[in-house]
Amino acid sequence: MHDLALGGASIDGGLYTWITGLAQRAPHALNTVISYGTDYGLGLFAVLMLLAWWHARRGDARRMALVLATPVVVVAAYLANDVIKSLFDEQRPCQTLHTVTVEACPGLGDWSFPSNHSAVAAAAAVALILCGSRLGRIAVPAALLMAASRVWVGAHYPHDVVAGLLTGALAAWAAMRVARGAAPAAAVERVRATRLRPLVAVR
Repeated sequence: MHDLALGGASIDGGLYTWITGLAQRAPHALNTVISYGTDYGLGLFAVLMLLAWWHARRGDARRMALVLATPVVVVAAYLANDVIKSLFDEQRPCQTLHTVTVEACPGLGDWSFPSNHSAVAAAAAVALILCGSRLGRIAVPAALLMAASRVWVGAHYPHDVVAGLLTGALAAWAAMRVARGAAPAAAVERVRATRLRPLVAVR
């Protein structure tokens, strides 16, 4: 497994240096916007999940259960991606190729493959889609932009972000299948609790 880590530059190092070269020639204002986006953009997905809850609060209990599961799904996807990252000790491309990057290069031992940012973004997008939220239409392009920004600022190879997107999406899909199975039980419990309230009030 460590062979991939040692040979990361041979996979798409040329594409990485071409992209970071474009970034160096890009207007400073553009790089500033992308830098802020890549650093704080995951907050957008937290806002989208909060909005999904707000929209679902007046709907049926099953959908609410799925919406409430989305943050848990995202955390599970992050943990799955982090396990893979610990298996492939791939050095950051800015450490291996010594290129000039938009953002400061992470230190040694801060592994590159797969991209955590990309995995979290993809997991949030897939979870929002599978819980039936229209906000998934915003989350999907936002996740792709997050992944692209990680290469643009020099933090990852292109294959890192592709692997992160796939890991996050697959982990979220699997976790949401489990959540869908649990959602009917949650809906029944909610209906039962609603029916019992008048009896409790009478007592």
